[in-house]
Amino acid sequence: MDLGLKDKVAVIGASSKGLGRAIAFGLAEEGAKVTICARNEEPLNATAAEIREQTGAEVMSMAMDVSNPNDAENLIHSSIEHFGGIDILINNAGGPRAGRFDDLDITDYQDAVNLNLMSTINLTRAVVPNMRARKGGRIINLTSVSVKQPVEGLMLSNMARTGVIGFAKTLATELANDNILVNNVCPGIIFTDRIQQLATVRAEEANITFDQAIEKMTQDIPLGRIGDPKEFANLIVFLASERASYITGATIQVDGGMVKGLL
Repeated sequence: MDLGLKDKVAVIGASSKGLGRAIAFGLAEEGAKVTICARNEEPLNATAAEIREQTGAEVMSMAMDVSNPNDAENLIHSSIEHFGGIDILINNAGGPRAGRFDDLDITDYQDAVNLNLMSTINLTRAVVPNMRARKGGRIINLTSVSVKQPVEGLMLSNMARTGVIGFAKTLATELANDNILVNNVCPGIIFTDRIQQLATVRAEEANITFDQAIEKMTQDIPLGRIGDPKEFANLIVFLASERASYITGATIQVDGGMVKGLL
């Protein structure tokens, strides 16, 4: 199936590793031009080189912090200047630290909101005028299954990511007449550095080994295994494509069946 992504321009947040990296590869493999960003320049440049070598795609990389409003605006404006416009924005900024209510102070909450919610708002505000001028676009937000089923010990993620859903659902309605589609995708347990960090924390809390912590995570997944980043990226690529032209305002989990809710 031709997804209609050849020569489309995509900006992917937090894309030097993990889910963002897998998404950048997936879009590039379909012929899209990509801007990738992350805080650390060395792994970012290495990822950019791998994407170019393996896919032949045009790649721009920028080392920056998308939770910083000025960096977020610079990322979008630089991409527009380099590629001539933006068709796809993937809002992704990693996750706040693990912790329960008694473990956190007010700064932790503020940092989480800036990292997950405000980065999404800042990048979206910067890109929408250009998408309107291009008469359409795709905005896809990476959140977490915690927006559908709060995860124990992840107070900050449960709180901040739910705000992204409210913002996106409202925005999808407001931008529908501009043919700008807004959707959310919720990773469950996908084998990334983030999951390894969470497993390490849980192992320490429960006084068990890392492998035992991973096994306990897997027990909650009906498919009986942790997901691969490429499996998650496949849905993002589809939602970014011309084939997803009637999907907006949706929040879809990729979790191997872990979420038990009906919606």
